[in-house]
Amino acid sequence: MIHILRHTIAAFVLSAVSVPMMGQDMIARQAPIDRKMRAVDSVEIQRLIQQEYLDNPAEDLYPSWEDDYINMYGNVQLPSEYKIDLRGFCMPTTNRIVTSGYGYRPRFRRQHKGIDINAYKGDTIRAAFDGKVRVVTFQPGGYGNVVVIRHPNGLETIYGHLSKHLTKKDKVVKAGEPIGLAGRTGRSTGTHLHFETRLLGEYIDPAKLFDFEHQDVTGDFYIFKGRGRGILLGKHDVNGASQTAEGDLAQADEGVEVTYNSSETARNSRSQRAARNSRIHKVRKGETLGSIARKHRTTVAKLCRANGISAKTTLRVGQILKYS
Repeated sequence: MIHILRHTIAAFVLSAVSVPMMGQDMIARQAPIDRKMRAVDSVEIQRLIQQEYLDNPAEDLYPSWEDDYINMYGNVQLPSEYKIDLRGFCMPTTNRIVTSGYGYRPRFRRQHKGIDINAYKGDTIRAAFDGKVRVVTFQPGGYGNVVVIRHPNGLETIYGHLSKHLTKKDKVVKAGEPIGLAGRTGRSTGTHLHFETRLLGEYIDPAKLFDFEHQDVTGDFYIFKGRGRGILLGKHDVNGASQTAEGDLAQADEGVEVTYNSSETARNSRSQRAARNSRIHKVRKGETLGSIARKHRTTVAKLCRANGISAKTTLRVGQILKYS
């Protein structure tokens, strides 16, 4: 009887232990899948954040988006200091010869608020950085055919006297993407590219930022100090991330292990395809799920479903929400 009782107790203990052990095994098997799905989600969030920075470049710096006027910042307060990331620059033209520099022109008795780079009619003019095209217009008494691009680093670049536009308003462009052809339209004495760099309408001498002779930037960062003044910094002089998406991207990717196997490739691909139809919204002060849904022409229910939250969730300023 004692022998049978011992076997019964042993069997009971074994069965009691095996249930949580089986649960632990299932959790252990699920963990790699969770890590992989986190990796997929993290990569997609990186892409969405980058897209948000291009769709709304430097939105924390600029008060509005206006696609008719080149300089619209007369009453805007300039920051006392602003760090401009110059990395990722592409020369707007392959020509290295600056025919007229920045500053006062005694011959014309006026300021030259950009630089003129030698070019031949029809030469391809390219975007200097990633950004979004704000203005595409023609000014007969000034720039002629002109393109203005706003960039996530805070700069706006202006390309004047073009013979032809190769881009359109509100288009997101990459550094080096063709935006026009060189010419001599507007008030011009010869074929060239008139190139300007501005921050909130404040002119900055392009030669302080770019070495046109050597087709490179003069430093990794430029600290704008107002009224055209500033300090150049190399990458080893800077502590912390620049005022671009870089810091957010690093946070999104922190601690993520990216591994895939063939059995999950199809599922991950479907997730990525669905996510590519999504966009993101960064929550601002005073916004609610209702106001965000109205802004992006969706519903609160869809926002909640896309972000795994409820209609009663309290939003945080700076929180990233996905929508489609």
